[in-house]
Amino acid sequence: MKKVLLGLLVACVFTACAPHTAGVMADSKGQVRVDNNSFGKEVQVNNIMARPEGGLLRGTGTIASQVSTDLRVQYKFTWYDLNGMTIDDEGVSWKSVKLHGKQQLQVSAVAPNANATRFELYVRKAFSN
Repeated sequence: MKKVLLGLLVACVFTACAPHTAGVMADSKGQVRVDNNSFGKEVQVNNIMARPEGGLLRGTGTIASQVSTDLRVQYKFTWYDLNGMTIDDEGVSWKSVKLHGKQQLQVSAVAPNANATRFELYVRKAFSN
């Protein structure tokens, strides 16, 4: 009985946290994934490009508001090597920005080292705790 209750508690904790991290992901291969449909109607991520810069890869993307009200969002670049392993993911934090109604904002980042071959750009709704 204790194991069942513990399992239910763990499941509740994980599902309670899920809406705070779900959002939109776009990668340098042109794929877009929407993990939160309501947020996906408010924000689009497009114009994803990767280009070499000084021996490192620079990633850019446009975060576009689809609503007429202000939105506070967070974004993060995650870099991958040739084998699909993340590069320095723990050292990269979410950046917070405010989008005014229908505003488009270009964001960019440089890979942490020369092993990066691709990236993913994640955007989620910012919540104040």
